[in-house]
Amino acid sequence: MSKNINQLRILLILGIIVAAVYVLIRFPINLGLDLQGGTRLVYEGEDTDKVKVNDDSMSGVVAVIRNRIDGLGVSEPTIQRKGQNQVIVELPGIKDPERAIALIGDTALLEFVEAEWLPGDARGASPEKVREFYGAEARIDSVKDMRDGRVESERPIVLKKTVLTGADLKGAYPSFDQYGNPVVDIEFNDKGAQLFAEVTGRSVNKPLAIILDKRIISAPNVREPIPSGRAQISGSFKAEDVRDMVIKLKAGSLPIPVNMVETRIVGPSLGRDSIDRSKIAGIIGFAFIIIFMIIYYRLPGFISIISLGIYIPLTLSILAIFHTTLTLPGIAGFLLSIGMAVDANVIIFERLKEELRLGKTIKASFAAAFDRAYTAIIDSNVTTIIGAVTLFFVGTGTIRGFAVTLTIGILVSMLTALTLTRMMLNLMVDARIVTDPNSKLLYK
Repeated sequence: MSKNINQLRILLILGIIVAAVYVLIRFPINLGLDLQGGTRLVYEGEDTDKVKVNDDSMSGVVAVIRNRIDGLGVSEPTIQRKGQNQVIVELPGIKDPERAIALIGDTALLEFVEAEWLPGDARGASPEKVREFYGAEARIDSVKDMRDGRVESERPIVLKKTVLTGADLKGAYPSFDQYGNPVVDIEFNDKGAQLFAEVTGRSVNKPLAIILDKRIISAPNVREPIPSGRAQISGSFKAEDVRDMVIKLKAGSLPIPVNMVETRIVGPSLGRDSIDRSKIAGIIGFAFIIIFMIIYYRLPGFISIISLGIYIPLTLSILAIFHTTLTLPGIAGFLLSIGMAVDANVIIFERLKEELRLGKTIKASFAAAFDRAYTAIIDSNVTTIIGAVTLFFVGTGTIRGFAVTLTIGILVSMLTALTLTRMMLNLMVDARIVTDPNSKLLYK
């Protein structure tokens, strides 16, 4: 019977180790900006005539920036308010900061404007004459045909009135036209579809200018009314331009303009150096723990080292499952939790010494030691967890990472100390490796 139980114990321990290692290989831990490098940007909101900088507009800025970065595919970005009018954006591991900067800062104002091609004899007309002839909102602009960043041709156009904006969109999707060129397919909501049908109905054989962020993307001639509520934005786009445009259109427009007031590219060398130093510190610290626990507590100390050896990959795998971003403060929280795990084993073994001195059997001493230590371990760890939870809700950025790693580390340390260590000590007794309370494998 005891042989079967021991086999189950060994299988369970091996299963935990294999599962933890598999998770770590399958889902590597994300490293923060301070460990793998990346880009740190600070944006500042600006008042407009219609919208002022306040909590609502800045919350809208944070939401739009977050949506755009999610579309960019950056892993575990940090986006947070700073003061009354600034937003900090940290992008760990970003390989193309210029693209991210352009994508985040654009206002993404999409407009569909009724237009007319400018007659050759009217090209020298004054703005007053243009407004007098085409309407109060009319202005002259030009449609440029770009190739490889160069202007190949330019045609003047009269922009008359904005009839639709990005707010009327239902969706935007990357696609290709009949010639295989990248384009953006867009779909209007019900209100937008009705307006689009009306404007295309009265603009047959006239251009309809599509303007993004005050720049004319294209001005196709309307051949017939389009009642479907679907349209296509074409131009001299690269596939990356189309993807970025779709991200901006889906995320919506920034409620107020933002200016980048600080940009800092963080190299990975600082993080690599910190990781190397942390590894050395961890190895030296763990070596001292091994020496102390084995010399002072002998067989139980050796068992606790095995338990700690399982604790480390198990904790890291849980951090990986929760997609935790590991930063330097997070590493500090992890190392601190290792100390808490050692402390839990010390409490158990001190109780064990007391029980052995009372002349109890090995098995009775183990059971009593764990039962007496249980309350002390729970009490001390719960108070630390309360502090970590407070840090999580009050703190920001890397402080929250410290709180998360510390909390997870403490919970796993209690599991390994109270469960795995006990399981392995009972395994030693049932396997008759230690049976005598006066054995030299035990320290009384």
